Amino acid sequence: MKVVLAGGGTAGHIEPALATAEAVRRADPGAQVTLLGTERGLETRIVPERGYELALIPPVPLPRRPSPDLLRLPMRVRSAVRQTTDVLRAKQAEVLVGFGGYVALPAYLAARRAGVPIVVHEANAKPGLANRVGARFTTFVGVATPAISLPHAQHVGIPLRRSIALLDRATSQAEGRAFFGLDPALPTLLVFGGSQGARRINEAVTGSLDQLLAAGFQVLHAVGPARAESAATRHGYVPVPYVDRMDLAYAAADLAVCRAGAITCAELAAVGLPAVYVPLPHGNGEQRFNALPTVSAGGGVLVADGELTPSRLADEVTPLLGDGARLDAMGAAAATLGRRDADDRLVDMVRRAAAQKSVGG
Repeated sequence: MKVVLAGGGTAGHIEPALATAEAVRRADPGAQVTLLGTERGLETRIVPERGYELALIPPVPLPRRPSPDLLRLPMRVRSAVRQTTDVLRAKQAEVLVGFGGYVALPAYLAARRAGVPIVVHEANAKPGLANRVGARFTTFVGVATPAISLPHAQHVGIPLRRSIALLDRATSQAEGRAFFGLDPALPTLLVFGGSQGARRINEAVTGSLDQLLAAGFQVLHAVGPARAESAATRHGYVPVPYVDRMDLAYAAADLAVCRAGAITCAELAAVGLPAVYVPLPHGNGEQRFNALPTVSAGGGVLVADGELTPSRLADEVTPLLGDGARLDAMGAAAATLGRRDADDRLVDMVRRAAAQKSVGG
């Protein structure tokens, strides 16, 4: 099978694409897998590190307001579609899988032009323009949750890293706490806000830290590279610049405080870790919508970014970390929404799309 995956730009697009690439290789060890990206995205570093071929096309960002860039948009789209068509033909692609974002729109248009079957995957609660267009060209549309509205949508979940998808938090807890130098017996709060940290969350944790530690809890805090030097380790508090081993961080934790990106919500649901979600207040509000299914099921708590003060964080976290039975119930509720096999489900869709071409010509 020859597959081209359009998942460049941000980690939210790249990680599901790479998880899908790995699942394609498991299903067909001889598969030819190419990822499509731009020179501006994180994929220029991440994709080669994971051992996959990367083909670059020009980025086609959509201006948010009228500007000279808007006038140049049709020309940029045509150029990107032409170069993407060349990639599809050179790779003899049997199927194009798009994950949204700047790379996906020209990929969908090129695949349609070249007669290559299309599979769309939408991770966010509110689909972006690229996937709204792509879903019009195919009946193979996978979505992260049943609430996502796209034509022909099938609930498959979000393809996740195998280290997360296969994680058993209970059996890995001791290993996770030892890895980060945490006490093996204390209730543990995991705090993270993306690769660069999150200022609002960091400030709330710093302001409530004495209260949390006095209550008998410990905190593993991904502060971001910018704050790493100024964040001092103390008894019960372990600050790190970022977390390379999220599987062990999830295993170590009893509760998380975090943003509500689509990948984060999917990973926490898959491993059954309850969370206090603090959605990023930018964009079209998609992070809040990402967290709502888990919160509605009883697997998490939602706190608006502007309402997250040190006292509010302590008020939310303290009763939860002090009630193991409630945490267990919340974790079980979150897990009802988790899909650990989303990668295999999406690959099944990919194989059916490719077979349609071989049958239909």
